Amino acid sequence: MHRLWTGASVGLAVLSCAPRAAGSLRTDLIELPPGFRIEVFASGVENAREMAWSPAGILYVGSRGAGNVYALPDRDGDWKADGVHVVASGLTQPSGVAYRDGALWVAEIPRVLRFDDIDDRYADPPEPVVVSDAFPSRGHHGWKFIAFGPDGKLYVPVGAPCNVCDTLGLFGTITRMDPGGGPPEIVARGIRNSVGFDWHPVTGELWFTDNGRDLLGDDRPPDELNRVTAGGQDFGFPACHGGDLPDPDFGVETSCEATVPPAQKLGPHVAALGMRFYTGEQFPPEYRHQIFIAEHGSWNRSRKIGYRVSLVRLDAEGRAVSYEPFARGWLQGENAWGRPADVLVAPDGSLLVADDDADAVYRIVYEGPTVSEDPTVSEDE
Repeated sequence: MHRLWTGASVGLAVLSCAPRAAGSLRTDLIELPPGFRIEVFASGVENAREMAWSPAGILYVGSRGAGNVYALPDRDGDWKADGVHVVASGLTQPSGVAYRDGALWVAEIPRVLRFDDIDDRYADPPEPVVVSDAFPSRGHHGWKFIAFGPDGKLYVPVGAPCNVCDTLGLFGTITRMDPGGGPPEIVARGIRNSVGFDWHPVTGELWFTDNGRDLLGDDRPPDELNRVTAGGQDFGFPACHGGDLPDPDFGVETSCEATVPPAQKLGPHVAALGMRFYTGEQFPPEYRHQIFIAEHGSWNRSRKIGYRVSLVRLDAEGRAVSYEPFARGWLQGENAWGRPADVLVAPDGSLLVADDDADAVYRIVYEGPTVSEDPTVSEDE
């Protein structure tokens, strides 16, 4: 572990680019279940991707195309960002951020950085520590979502460097590493591109989203929500997609037999990214320990799909039993004005949603009666 800084700038003040005005964000178009509403937490957050919350009341946000990492303080606790501060710029697709013990961890494509004492220095950031530079530098699916697991290790995915191909080494895996550095350890393989994962609050099992391959038509393969139940499991890529679809170029009839099928098939090409278990108490009880997924939206389908936040419900045994839209309206016909990229449960139990197309972070709150108090509200709505 060493200190090094090349190709990036720190110490920048409040973002100087012209942000999209909060009033131009069409939150009035977002459809939610009864009792919920959506508001703007911050605008002008260019290409907002993964989010991490600090106990000091600061939301940290990564980006992909912008190359920036942001700090959005809410010091007065009114659930509106006080400003947008650039913690670092000029990075290589720093999509992933995680917060732990007063430090901000940032994942570029080839390396993981750490900014110490960040809460006190976000307006004048410290020089970052390079924790690891052990990851491949290939750009295709190289951007990362990172998070600390219940074991205290930092989990870092490495996407396949292609649409579909044989993968070697760290490609097509989720890895974990010691916070102090050291070589990455492969946790699961056969994964095309996971840009979102979380751990079940009770069982501690790792769940993750995975984006299906392109160019097999509008309706196949599905994106996936997967569940890791043992170390070293193979989730099929590139030979098998969706648990039952052998790849026409890299698979054979029996390719799917030895792989782990998805816990839940998601929509084809919805581009499922950030996902979190709901661990708050603001939403009605039936949402607790259920899964919210940010679906970024299709790019190569004849009719667009995704561009929403979806909900996967689990039964008492932790099995996925349903998959439904929760928040939608970013897609109007074939025109999209925003693209959800991550979700995060805030300390008050509201749900934050990052939008890397509208450059915003939203907050979904619950204000109505619980379902048990209002029998006219159906769980299917």
